[in-house]
Amino acid sequence: MSGQVYSVTQINAYIKDLLQRDYALQRLQIRGEVSNLKYHSSGHIYFTLKDFGGQLACVMFASARNGLAFRMKDGDKVVVSGSIGVYEASGRYQLYAREILPDGTGSLYLKFEQLKKDLAERGLFDESHKKQIPELSWKIGVVTASTGAAIQDIRQIAARRNPYVQLILCPARVQGEGAAASIAKGIRRLDSMGLDVIIVGRGGGSIEDLWAFNEEETAYAIYNCRTPIISAVGHEVDVTIADFVADMRAPTPSAAAELAVYPIDLIDRKLEEYKKRLTYASPVYRLREFRQRLMDKEDLFARLLHDQILRNRHRVQIAAGKLDGLSPLKKLSGGYAYIADAQGKGIDSVTKLVKDEKVTMTFADGRAEAVIQDVTEGVQFG
Repeated sequence: MSGQVYSVTQINAYIKDLLQRDYALQRLQIRGEVSNLKYHSSGHIYFTLKDFGGQLACVMFASARNGLAFRMKDGDKVVVSGSIGVYEASGRYQLYAREILPDGTGSLYLKFEQLKKDLAERGLFDESHKKQIPELSWKIGVVTASTGAAIQDIRQIAARRNPYVQLILCPARVQGEGAAASIAKGIRRLDSMGLDVIIVGRGGGSIEDLWAFNEEETAYAIYNCRTPIISAVGHEVDVTIADFVADMRAPTPSAAAELAVYPIDLIDRKLEEYKKRLTYASPVYRLREFRQRLMDKEDLFARLLHDQILRNRHRVQIAAGKLDGLSPLKKLSGGYAYIADAQGKGIDSVTKLVKDEKVTMTFADGRAEAVIQDVTEGVQFG
């Protein structure tokens, strides 16, 4: 490349291409101590890997976070698998991490992944096997160390949420030789006591500290337990085989207590609600409601009947007025007379009168006989 002038961008791109074509630099495992660690809001993780003689900038992109099974912190000794590349914007080479394991525990992680795969194939993680955690639990078993922080956290939260809940501790070794057998024994013992739910767990620690919860013996004890089990191992970032087998996973022992113990104030509210429902459903209440509805309907019927009577009375008054206007007596009382011939047939026109004919004149206060002496057609006044 001598004899030609290149831009910074061209050189950085050229070096990047060289590194990418070097097979060895694309398949690296580097041991070192973590420093300058930063978990970015984007999900990317930036850190420096250092040892006694130097340091190396590193990045794990969010897309590769599945390759990190624990929460890193400054000072951790780790083994990082990845590739060397160049960040062209700054001209700096760095390690692009694909997987990060605690130094010295790589074999345990491999063992963990293999057992996880085997147990999954055997159906121990199947959702169809999961049991429902009761909404209201009054007897709760706990398998953990009797002197650890886990049992203290569970006790405090249970007492705060519902002091009437009974906690039954079955002390167990949760770390070191024989821990898995101790945990399995505790689960079986509590399972025989007819409890509502069992919490199995401990506080956080390294993968070695938590290994008892990654043992096959512990997994099968949880799987075969008839009582619903909440796994509560370590901190939120810690994941164990027990978490996959259990009916529910809680990120911490404190969270397990929150899930298992229903608040007493909400229980009181539910009881009041049930009491109201029972009241509404009782025969006495329903009969009282029926009587009230019947009384309301009677009142409504009485109002409707009264209104109808008033309307009918008004119609009768109008009809009576009309009839009164048409009444012969009404007319007679006004000075008029009803004239009938000898056969009693009414005479309503002068043309029907005959000279010397006898007629009867009916007045409002009596009747008189008369003889027609003369007939003149046409009305004449004055």
